[in-house]
Amino acid sequence: MQETQPYVLALAQLSASNDLQANLEKTLGWIERAAREDASVVCLQELFNMPYPCQAEEHKYFDWAEPIPGPSTEAVARVAKEHRLTVIVPLFEKRAPGLYHNSIAVIGPQGDLLGVYRKMHIPDDPGFYEKYYFAPGDLGFKVFHSGPASVGTLICWDQWYPEAARLTAMQGANLLVYPTAIGWHPQEKESEGAKQRDAWRTIQRGHAVANGVFVAAANRVGHEKPNDDAAGVMFWGSSFICGPFGEILAEGSEDREELILAEIDPAKIETVRRNWPFLRDRRIDAYSPIDRRFLT
Repeated sequence: MQETQPYVLALAQLSASNDLQANLEKTLGWIERAAREDASVVCLQELFNMPYPCQAEEHKYFDWAEPIPGPSTEAVARVAKEHRLTVIVPLFEKRAPGLYHNSIAVIGPQGDLLGVYRKMHIPDDPGFYEKYYFAPGDLGFKVFHSGPASVGTLICWDQWYPEAARLTAMQGANLLVYPTAIGWHPQEKESEGAKQRDAWRTIQRGHAVANGVFVAAANRVGHEKPNDDAAGVMFWGSSFICGPFGEILAEGSEDREELILAEIDPAKIETVRRNWPFLRDRRIDAYSPIDRRFLT
């Protein structure tokens, strides 16, 4: 049965230091703060308990990975159970010796592990060398049902792919979440920064419109550098929640740690999809070439 009760979503937009334990403890405090703001679902940023490691290819950063379940999920689970929260926990997952993923653990309000999603699309760009660290996801696209929330979990680079949003929404998600670590190269900010961030917002708002669902992106903030000589990445914050018309419901700053909160009302999805019946009018008989890389 499609859930229709409203609930409050909180995005935790935070910075990170090299002290992973301190990052975890700080984040637990923000989760508790979200509970005091009546949130039912809390989404953390990509690789929440560490600086973004993929600016450089360094063996030492593999030591930051942990299993699922593991110390971070267990700590979050205790807080989730105490406050009856569903928490989206993005982690550097150590699956086996030498095998790692960029993953999400979904913790339910009983403190239980509802499941895992592994990032499907893995980038490899200057300052974002993720293919060095992460194997592509092999669990497919996922939706987790927890109370009134039916949350489709995707991660950062996944946000540029309409196929990922569609296949997740088709499983009954009323909310797509995109834990994210995206920012500017300092030398590009002045010339390209506004266009880059606008494209990022636009593509995700488009997923909301095309699928008639709520969409949320939880980004990090801060200027992180792998070493003193590097330019680093200026993470642009701007975490946001939008409705199924693509309308912005709440948005964060560029540079502050904060919670971004909005009510998610699944009943609105029915109204939107009756008026814009994109799922009804899909020509599923004509889409078979979509599974090819290119058509010439």
